[in-house]
Amino acid sequence: QVQLVQSGGGLVQAGGSLTLSCAASGNIFSINTMEWFRQAPGMPRELVASINKNGYTHYWNSVEGRFTISRDNDKNVWQLQMDSLKPEDTAVYYCTTDDGHTRHWGQGIEVTVSS
Repeated sequence: QVQLVQSGGGLVQAGGSLTLSCAASGNIFSINTMEWFRQAPGMPRELVASINKNGYTHYWNSVEGRFTISRDNDKNVWQLQMDSLKPEDTAVYYCTTDDGHTRHWGQGIEVTVSS
């Protein structure tokens, strides 16, 4: 089992920055890829960014160049650095990973970007 606990988020003005963190515990050695999804009100959940154990990253078109996904190997914490935030980035953000048996999700954290 893998447990994911998120922190960060909050309210920020357009153009500002926020950092989301996702701390993993449990069977962390089973984690190959960590992904960040977001879900805006009334919208489907969408993939924002991912990073695999080799450090390969992938970003959704709408966030590329503004968001950066990273991992602190010593602390087993994955982070999503969000810069140049826009009102359309407002959503609940989730970190998630699949350990080969089960998909695990963080509790979700709200990000609100005011115009």
